[in-house]
Amino acid sequence: MTPYEEIQVPVTGGELAVLRWPAREPDAPVVVALHGITSNALSWGPVARLLDGRATLVAPDLRGRAGSRALPGPYGIAAHADDVAAVAEALGPGRVVLAGHSMGAFVTALAAVRHPERFGPLLLVDGGVGFPAPTHLSPDELMTAVIGPAMDRLSMAFPDRAAYRAFWQAHPAFADHWSDEVDAYIQRDLTGEEPAMRSTCRIEAVRTDGIGLFDEEVLTAIRKLPAPATLLWARRGLMDEAQGLYDETRLAAAALDGTGVTPVEVPDVNHYTVLTGGRGAGEVVRQLLELCGVS
Repeated sequence: MTPYEEIQVPVTGGELAVLRWPAREPDAPVVVALHGITSNALSWGPVARLLDGRATLVAPDLRGRAGSRALPGPYGIAAHADDVAAVAEALGPGRVVLAGHSMGAFVTALAAVRHPERFGPLLLVDGGVGFPAPTHLSPDELMTAVIGPAMDRLSMAFPDRAAYRAFWQAHPAFADHWSDEVDAYIQRDLTGEEPAMRSTCRIEAVRTDGIGLFDEEVLTAIRKLPAPATLLWARRGLMDEAQGLYDETRLAAAALDGTGVTPVEVPDVNHYTVLTGGRGAGEVVRQLLELCGVS
């Protein structure tokens, strides 16, 4: 696994845990990268390795997860957007490239709208383009529709780290795509003592964030972006099912013409491996380097 350093960035209510993979050259471009709703900063580990020091990669554990678990609410997409602006400010003057996966892509879009002075080009990885919530669903039913079994995992206890590893290795999205980097990423999510270890994700944070994906400010951010954006979308879904979050019909319905968003399909990946798999991480890196102006 590519070495990184962990730093703390002051934000409202405490400090945000942030991982930093430094570039080889001090004047190299900087990318700030945001993880998904029940994920953590190490989901960007494969991208960090493939960047190979050509850019500095900075990835926070978002409020209520992993190293930032102790940060209190309020949670929500807007709170994350403001936290990310604080991270960018801590990095120094000037704009940085901002990338986000899944929920992190929605945070990316909103952060760019709320803090245009901090962020330049954007990379949205299988997220960021939303649709109105079905009006017949309760908040809990809506959460099930958004992240399904992932919500159940947050209430589960595991006897040890090996059991947590086995749980994830059996997940359809990872069954054929396991690696040491994926293992490090999922282990960062585990806390507590044997025989009752649990996910670091605070259920209140995940629930608030999930419902917040349908807020008007979040849904309309994609139409107000101050900088161009690339949307990498996966054909397959969260459980490696044939229907992903996006397809040609859904993207046509989103009517992205005029928004500055360019959709790009990443073939043969699912919602997770578009970031953590070799093919997906490779395409993410290619797009990031292009946005950074690095050959």
